[in-house]
Amino acid sequence: MRCSCIIFSFLVLTIGLSAQESTISQKKTTERESVAAHKAMIIPFLPKLYLGEIDRNINAETKLSSKEIRHKFRDGLNEQLYKAFKTAKYNVVDLMDDTVKYKKDLTGIYQYLSYEYLKVPDQTNYKVPKKEKQEKKIEKGQVIVETNSDKRFMETRITSPKVVPALYTKYKTDIFVFINQLDMLASGSKDPVEMGLGNPNRKIVVHYTVYTYNGNEINSGTIEEEFDPALNNPKKIIDKHFSKIALTLVQRVNKGLLTLDQK
Repeated sequence: MRCSCIIFSFLVLTIGLSAQESTISQKKTTERESVAAHKAMIIPFLPKLYLGEIDRNINAETKLSSKEIRHKFRDGLNEQLYKAFKTAKYNVVDLMDDTVKYKKDLTGIYQYLSYEYLKVPDQTNYKVPKKEKQEKKIEKGQVIVETNSDKRFMETRITSPKVVPALYTKYKTDIFVFINQLDMLASGSKDPVEMGLGNPNRKIVVHYTVYTYNGNEINSGTIEEEFDPALNNPKKIIDKHFSKIALTLVQRVNKGLLTLDQK
């Protein structure tokens, strides 16, 4: 009888432990699925879409060439975006992480992109930017095209409907973050529509567009960050200022996804 009781107790304990392990395993799976709810791919800007007004100053202090400076900023921006998205619980593919591994895909992506300057969208009430129609009128027998003085940014358009689905199939990435252009502006730089002498600080301007796996544009525009005119160390610029830009971009992507879910 005593032996039967021991066996029964052992069975109850075993079943209890199995149920507990099953619950823990299920909880871990749920947490893992929640964390991996979105997977972002970060596509760096084309090297030619870099405006480096401070390259000469950086070269004087660091002896880095223009090509090396551009590469450091290109790689550094993607690195900070990678960290920001990971912190926000995204899975991430950074196409600058292994240039040999991703070179073919990156080249393939670039050949199906087109670029145009569009009006910077209002982030408080975001709407996908559209190309405005230029108004024409005739004055003294000549056709005059009216110019729009609104701020512009470099927008990316995907010219082939097959690109994003192919990347989604290969990498299971459902969010595509295109960095379209990077401007490193010197002190005194200003927008053509601005009055006065320009900003006394330097300014970083990141132009970007974000698409979902089914081709929906959920956010785009520019993110600006000012920094000290005496700062010429690329790593310090990247760590201190690119990190803030990356955080802002992730916040905008989160907001865009939330808006998309509510439709």
